[in-house]
Amino acid sequence: MSEEQTTKPSCVMVSAFAGWNDACQAATNVIRHLIDTYDSQQVGKICCAGFYDYQTSRPMLCTMNGRRNIVWPETSLYRITIDESHSILVEMGPEPNYRWLEFCHRSLRFAEDADVKDVICLGAMFADCPHTRPLPIDVTTGGYNTVCTGEDDYTGPIGIPTVLDQVANDHGYNTTSMWVSIPQYLNGEECAQATLRLLDRLSDMLGVELKEGDLPRKAAQWKAQASLLTRCNDDLAEYVRHLEIEVDTRENAKFTEASGNDIAQEAEAFLRDMDGGR
Repeated sequence: MSEEQTTKPSCVMVSAFAGWNDACQAATNVIRHLIDTYDSQQVGKICCAGFYDYQTSRPMLCTMNGRRNIVWPETSLYRITIDESHSILVEMGPEPNYRWLEFCHRSLRFAEDADVKDVICLGAMFADCPHTRPLPIDVTTGGYNTVCTGEDDYTGPIGIPTVLDQVANDHGYNTTSMWVSIPQYLNGEECAQATLRLLDRLSDMLGVELKEGDLPRKAAQWKAQASLLTRCNDDLAEYVRHLEIEVDTRENAKFTEASGNDIAQEAEAFLRDMDGGR
């Protein structure tokens, strides 16, 4: 084996799609942040033909280098080198309107070419959660053809990240789906706090500290603006207090349950030791 092969960084594919799956652009902004922060090289694209309804995802007329051009919706893939041990293949584009399975198979061909073993799909959704608490993140591993536990029994519409996650899992990739929740009463602006939450969790999964850049400042600004909005609206302030009580009650119940389990395990261990000493 050559030295180049032994030092080749492991590669993970991270995908995010604009549209229904991307509340406040929180998921796709993770990809943009990585592209802007690290050395990146575009390695491919999935062209628009047959995948998009142009009345939904319209082409854009843009001026580049003094000339006007029509830019068609497409999905772009970039290779990003984090350090000598970590490399990311990122994928970003509008959610396609048609032929989702073919689209996913094309995405995975890029993953295969990059020797990807792990596929991570990012998403963001509006939910009943307060901006005054850490924004919730739901993480699912191993695809969606699993037995429901009661906490993950969602039934309803899905987007392309869910389909890509399942197709990748069916093809033998290790898959993770990460969705951040954003307060539904703050649905107008970009949410740097949600982007930062996804980036931090992605850092944990990759085992490397990803640079946060200006995101903490923007997240603090977002939270301050949200707090100002609630102070100016008594009904909204009462609604946020109600959400805070719900979140705190759930967290306290989890802590109590965890403490009870720890006590039970310690008691069982003590009894086993007593039996062994006889």
